[in-house]
Amino acid sequence: MNWESRYLPPNPTIWQGQADIPDGSCFFQHVRLLDLLAHKPQKTAPITFALLGFKCEEGVERDLGRTGASEGPIAIRQQLAKLPFQNAQIHCYDAGNIVCIDHDMEQSQRALSEVVATLLSQNIRPLIIGGGHEIAFGHYLGIAKVYPPARRLGILNFDSHFDLQSLKPIHRPSATTAFYQIAEAHRAEQRHFDYNCIGIQHVGNIRHSFDTAKQLNTKFMLADELHQGLSEKCYDFVDRIIDENEVIYTSLSLDVFSPAFAPGVSSINPLGLYPWHVIPPLRQIAASGKVICYDIAEHVPRYDIDHRTAKLAASLIYDIIHHHHEIE
Repeated sequence: MNWESRYLPPNPTIWQGQADIPDGSCFFQHVRLLDLLAHKPQKTAPITFALLGFKCEEGVERDLGRTGASEGPIAIRQQLAKLPFQNAQIHCYDAGNIVCIDHDMEQSQRALSEVVATLLSQNIRPLIIGGGHEIAFGHYLGIAKVYPPARRLGILNFDSHFDLQSLKPIHRPSATTAFYQIAEAHRAEQRHFDYNCIGIQHVGNIRHSFDTAKQLNTKFMLADELHQGLSEKCYDFVDRIIDENEVIYTSLSLDVFSPAFAPGVSSINPLGLYPWHVIPPLRQIAASGKVICYDIAEHVPRYDIDHRTAKLAASLIYDIIHHHHEIE
């Protein structure tokens, strides 16, 4: 497909910060702009990341959720720009954005998949900033172009929802169908489906979703368990994903958090997690050397307070980049 028609090059005005600090101190000084229309991406360091925005909220709109997530990539980048960059041996591009301005979510997902595949084929780690959680299906399609079914792929989703809504009988693809669509793609290609969730809430999922999760052998940790202090169980949960898979795709929906920390999201969850429930397993999976790509979804700046959600998302990106190990 013609992904170029849905691509916007990176905006240099986003990457601004204090002028009187040493060179290379912060993200705004370190991030390199990569216009994919003009340049082929190249891996320039043993660990090379590419930030890619997915300015799409059509999937959330189809689910009748709070819209505005298409502005998330800008808001999160603006907060990330000010954060320190601690390891000059890690390189990071801003590779621009995939947009959806015509409600054709499916075409935007395909465009995203093309760019993801291009980056992965150059051994560059995509870190995609959404946008709604429909980001996940487009992201997966790109992974599937590069990693054949013989490569055992594990998926770890930090989320209060399973997003396993069936497309039958009349449900259109949306944010809540993303991982069901991934499961169907696995079945069509005879891939082993290893889907894992941290932060699931009973109040965030209907009984049918739990039934579907069981049918698909989805493994999950409830938010209740983390609130009750079962950190060792969480460590073992993530350890199994690392041990049993060759490569891992990690996704994070910001609505997994309590609104005290992330008020600017598509779907508020009063019983959500605290940041320090998520940071240890996120660091654990990043340090495994097996994660090939990441995404962060569901930030809606118009509902944010004091930029809390954008700052939290930026801090999580900081953590991912500085704790990520490359596949040997």
